[in-house]
Amino acid sequence: MAAYIPDDKITAVRNASDIVDIISEVVSLRRSGRNFLGLCPFHAEKTPSFTVSQEKQIFYCFGCGAGGNVFSFLMKHGGLTFPEAVRTLGGRYGIDLPTRKMSPAQKKKLTERETILTLNVEAMSFYRNCLISDEKGKPAMTYLLKRGMTRKTIDDFNLGYSPKGWDNLAHAFRLKKRSTQMIFRSGLIVSRKSGDGHYDRFRDRIMFPIMNGQSQVIGFGGRVMDDALPKYLNSPETPVYNKSRSLFGVDKARAKCREKKSVYVVEGYFDLIVMHQFGIENTVATLGTSLTGEHVRSLKSIVGEGGTAILVYDSDQAGIKAAQRSVAVFQKGLLDARILVLPKDHDPDSFLREKGSDQFFQASEQSLGMISFMMESAIEKYGLSVDGKVHIVNGLKSALLAINDPVARSLRIKQLSERIGVDESILLQKVRHATIHSKKGNLQRSYRSSESHTEPEKTRGGTYRFEKQVVTMMLQFPEMIGPIKEQRFVEYFSDPVLSEIGKGIIDHFSNTEGDISGFVSCWDDTEKKSMIARLSLADVQWDRQGCIKLINQFAASLRRRDKTLIQRIETAEKNGDVTLLAKLLREKQHQIH
Repeated sequence: MAAYIPDDKITAVRNASDIVDIISEVVSLRRSGRNFLGLCPFHAEKTPSFTVSQEKQIFYCFGCGAGGNVFSFLMKHGGLTFPEAVRTLGGRYGIDLPTRKMSPAQKKKLTERETILTLNVEAMSFYRNCLISDEKGKPAMTYLLKRGMTRKTIDDFNLGYSPKGWDNLAHAFRLKKRSTQMIFRSGLIVSRKSGDGHYDRFRDRIMFPIMNGQSQVIGFGGRVMDDALPKYLNSPETPVYNKSRSLFGVDKARAKCREKKSVYVVEGYFDLIVMHQFGIENTVATLGTSLTGEHVRSLKSIVGEGGTAILVYDSDQAGIKAAQRSVAVFQKGLLDARILVLPKDHDPDSFLREKGSDQFFQASEQSLGMISFMMESAIEKYGLSVDGKVHIVNGLKSALLAINDPVARSLRIKQLSERIGVDESILLQKVRHATIHSKKGNLQRSYRSSESHTEPEKTRGGTYRFEKQVVTMMLQFPEMIGPIKEQRFVEYFSDPVLSEIGKGIIDHFSNTEGDISGFVSCWDDTEKKSMIARLSLADVQWDRQGCIKLINQFAASLRRRDKTLIQRIETAEKNGDVTLLAKLLREKQHQIH
């Protein structure tokens, strides 16, 4: 797909982009020496291993192996194709991107996402006009104002109204001659059961545009103004909207979340808007779904290292169950979280309007950590009878097992022991027993899931490590590429991947001024992109003397390898081993003299 955008335009977009600015929109970065560090958005970690180089315009996670340049990041994080990543950045930096002729199938794939985003913006404008300008929208505006929404809030969140009737939006799109198929793909219209035509998905509802981190309209939520069901209706899954990854209000909350290193998570559109209206701007909301691992990774990236999420739930049974479900997700996501259960008959909206933000913050300070919350919930549910204690321990052992830090786990077990009056050694035994069963059940899976970025260098031997050092030196100290090229060292490499990358370095750096980000763009293979990023960011101190020493050592190793090969050929000749001799001679033929 990269070929459909001229190379000079791709280079212009890449040169105009600052990878730190782009990644900072979704990951909280802090400077560490010459680079920036943050919590990886692609896997669960507590200690930052996600490294971004502003100088080289690349990133690499030393935890999960994800790496590349600014295009690679947008593709992996946003699920974009390469052309979409280039176009996204091109639009941001005002670079026109003419495309070459494409087949219908290629054009469809390339433009579908952009088309849906455009349709969503037009739909938002339509709903806004219906609320503000149209006579039909007066009841909706009255409803919002009665709910305590200010005109500024209504404008800031681009709230709208989908009028009564079956095809108001569909008709508006027909007048603009928009593709019915693409409107359907966007989720804004629904096929009639008879199969004849379409009708609007949202009708007679307050409309909440859902934005992603780049402030693009990816979907909508609609709320009725009476007791009709369903009370809330969200856009379906589309090429741009995934409710398991998306959070309402993230575009407006991100800056405050980073500033305060905390984020409040609420469950409803109105709850979020009221939180913001009361000045609690570090707030996001889930979109009709339970919190997922992807949500947690997103939250962790926003609040940064040492940050905290405060989950705000209603006091009813549904709220309690939702809080309990979230415990395991946050444990796996390695993000510290606290749970704030509001007083009976209150949600964030009603609580703030009745008691104000000061009392909300006071309640927040009393919020419980995940394990403490589970303990108290279990005690309230089962009581402290003998049977109740058995239920409590059995219910908590999985949560205790999920605590990776052995010190933290030990302290929580001690806390539970003191709280329910069960001997600490018995609880330790219970958790250890669960640990053994867990390890047995996951043994085969752990073998299968060994991460591809982990290098089994001990099994590959010294030759591989030597070749990797040479490639690392070429990337980090390009002044040595000339001598390596002259001695044709790369042609002696035994590892095919390192050999390919080494030859690529020589070709690329002969024609450029050492642009690492540009070199990453030369490769389609994700693993090779990551390897280049990893070696480029490896913590190695190079100077000319050290480089010359490595080159001399590598040359000596090649001489030893050549001598050993000659000895093996002579032995094969003496022994009359024709098969081995032919193999060794072929190997010798490929060597450079």
